[in-house]
Amino acid sequence: MARRPLPRILSSGSVSITRGREIARTTADNATDVLHPLITIVRGLRLLAVSGRRRWAATPRERRGPKLFLAAACVLVLALIPYGTILALVTVMGAAAWKGRERTPAKTGPDEAESARLRALYEALVPYFSVPDDPGPLFSHGGDWDKPFDAYAFDGDGRISRLGISYPPYFTDGEAAARSRVEQVLHAKSGRGREYRFDWDEEANRLVMTVLEALPASIAAQRFVTAPGETVLGFTDPDAVRRTVPVVNGDATADASPVVWRTGARSTEPHLLAVGHPGAGLTTLVRSIALQSLQHGDVVVVDGSGTGEYAALAGRRGVLAVESGLTGALATLEWAAHETERRLIAANRARQAGHPLPDDIGRPLWILLDRPAALGHLAAADGRPDPRDLLQVPLRHGRAAGVTVVLADQFDALETLTETVRTHTRARAVLGPAPSEQIAAVLGAEPHTTPPPEMPAGRGYARLGTGPVLRLQVPATPDPYDDATSQAHRQAVLDLLPERDSTAAGASGHRADDGATEQVPVAALPPVRPAEPPAHAQPAVAEG
Repeated sequence: MARRPLPRILSSGSVSITRGREIARTTADNATDVLHPLITIVRGLRLLAVSGRRRWAATPRERRGPKLFLAAACVLVLALIPYGTILALVTVMGAAAWKGRERTPAKTGPDEAESARLRALYEALVPYFSVPDDPGPLFSHGGDWDKPFDAYAFDGDGRISRLGISYPPYFTDGEAAARSRVEQVLHAKSGRGREYRFDWDEEANRLVMTVLEALPASIAAQRFVTAPGETVLGFTDPDAVRRTVPVVNGDATADASPVVWRTGARSTEPHLLAVGHPGAGLTTLVRSIALQSLQHGDVVVVDGSGTGEYAALAGRRGVLAVESGLTGALATLEWAAHETERRLIAANRARQAGHPLPDDIGRPLWILLDRPAALGHLAAADGRPDPRDLLQVPLRHGRAAGVTVVLADQFDALETLTETVRTHTRARAVLGPAPSEQIAAVLGAEPHTTPPPEMPAGRGYARLGTGPVLRLQVPATPDPYDDATSQAHRQAVLDLLPERDSTAAGASGHRADDGATEQVPVAALPPVRPAEPPAHAQPAVAEG
């Protein structure tokens, strides 16, 4: 049977109803826009009335009379002054408009995407924070993530920037392997490419994960506010140290948190060992230490790379020698060993006689070695002693003699370091990207942060003695003769260089035909006469 069509009034009625709804909705929206100021003022008047009623109810009875009298006096004054009524009306309308304005509702919890991230992170931690025999597990598949995640924060991209986790007491938080597994899961699930810090509170069974901001790499070399015997290795997180120093960063001056290395007779970390990969900034660190130590001491530089990175120091006041050849390096380090012994003898005699230390041993001596392993290979091929073997006396007795040794080399040279170097270099630094195992092998402890995959030059970790492992960013201290660096950083280094030594031109050291410097005179050990310093020499290409 064929269907009969609906009457015309019924078929066209739905269209008319829809059109009428659209017209009514449009009219209501326009009316709301037109009457929005009035709605805002009315809402504000209501809120002001509610607030006034609450304050009146909270006012003690003995104070209500004076308040009524004060209000009546204000109304009388406004009624008597010209335009007082209009002024009072405008003031009330303005206060009502401000009170009744629309406010963005405060965010009280994570949105859907953030909740999904927290849920995924919770499920990933279940195998590590749960056991089958737990009657009331804090972590379980399909459980409530609000219980263990007691604090959380997200960045502008919706990724977790801070997370507080409460874990069950039976978790083996005292084992490094167990903590490492949890940190690896949190790092992978929260987003790679960032650096995280993990703070374990074993007593409260709580873990706090924080995303760390990148350390400023734009701070150039400059005169830092330090005392004699203090060297700024670089800068770290503000909450990692208790001290700040003013620094110039571009055109602005700010306070930065330094990693201060203290040397001298009372230092427990008198010598430094820095390790890193090529391009990590080891030469930058050594150059920065040299510029700071020249302010109060003398410097001897041995450049095993032979690239002339320290040519700007040659011939400067306070720079006793800059050597890159094997012959000059051996002679300079032999002189440094004899000078350390001479200083010990002179200091001992002065103390036994009850006299102050002589002036010739009061000025610190810094021995800076950059890549000495390269010279060690040349010495082994030539049948000569390794230059690092001559560091035994300065390393063992340098603290009492005012001699400080800074040794910087690459990771592949760690196995060739002598036991004396490993024992007496208690200040350590690791620059450049490296696995946690390599960092722990040098520093003696793993960092509390996840090493990022990419680091700028001079970025790494430092540890002074048995202290905590600190993030480190070395001040930008490039070779001032290198045109590839910025003019501002080059000029900053040039401003720190001492003036030229007028006696450098008459020094006896000169180049031999094979590129090695002439033997540096080594002093004997007279009773109190200072040893003759090594001749000033320009950097030479390492012997091959």
